[in-house]
Amino acid sequence: MSTLRATTDAFTHQTSNEDNTQQPQWLNTLTFNADGLIPAIVQDHQSGQILMMAWMNADALKLTVETKTAVYFSRSRNKLWHKGETSGHTQQVHDIYLDCDADVLVLSVTQVGGIACHTGRQSCFYRRLDLENAEPNWQNIAPVLKDPNDIYGSSESVTNTVKNSEATTVLSASAPTTQNSNANTILQQLDRVLVERKQADADTSYVASLYHKGLNKILEKVGEEATESIIAAKDLQQIQNANLNNALADAQYELIYEVADVWFHTLVTLAWFNIDSAKVLAELARRFGLSGIDEKAARHK
Repeated sequence: MSTLRATTDAFTHQTSNEDNTQQPQWLNTLTFNADGLIPAIVQDHQSGQILMMAWMNADALKLTVETKTAVYFSRSRNKLWHKGETSGHTQQVHDIYLDCDADVLVLSVTQVGGIACHTGRQSCFYRRLDLENAEPNWQNIAPVLKDPNDIYGSSESVTNTVKNSEATTVLSASAPTTQNSNANTILQQLDRVLVERKQADADTSYVASLYHKGLNKILEKVGEEATESIIAAKDLQQIQNANLNNALADAQYELIYEVADVWFHTLVTLAWFNIDSAKVLAELARRFGLSGIDEKAARHK
């Protein structure tokens, strides 16, 4: 366990036994939501650039003030997380501002390592909506400064570290879509991007780096993401069985998130063999309306 994480866990244990009525006056000024959280917008102390947005509860804010380094609350893991405890990219806090309704914070920070986003970019806000075209679309406007696998390690589960959404990053950055896009359009866009990435430099794209590492690495990622999907499904089942309705939405999203990663990496596998995703859809269409038992028996014949 890192020193940062140990400090955060120790603080959580200490404050969990304190009476909330003994909160300092400055903390009572804040308006937390029904879940006891307040959004925090994080800006670079020198440039004013928005780096990220996260949630804080009272304990996270008190620990931030005490250590002068940013501590947030993870809704998916239901615990405090000290920014940089895994990546080393901590945030030194210079100032904390409060809006007129006392329900939004702004943190002015120095970002150690220059990377605030788990995608390896300086800022989490690396997409801009292009309004010049008849149909607006999201464009990626910031480069990846460091491969997320080099930051967090390729085998760590999202339940143990900051979420590592490589697949989501490539989806949004390389194949911009709108909310009205249907599944077929998204798959076609992905097929096209995955083929293009075969010719790209390994240092410029996550998918290109997978191609560069070879089929075994791609298959390793499929297995890794499948395992994380199983973990997410079991976590969701436990939350449902315990009737923890306040955590249900986050757990459902976690499963969706992990399954999306599995689908994405299987598409990379298909592209490795120059197989179009439409062929998989055609196979599913062929099976539609057939008895699963009969279809399996016919497959053996």
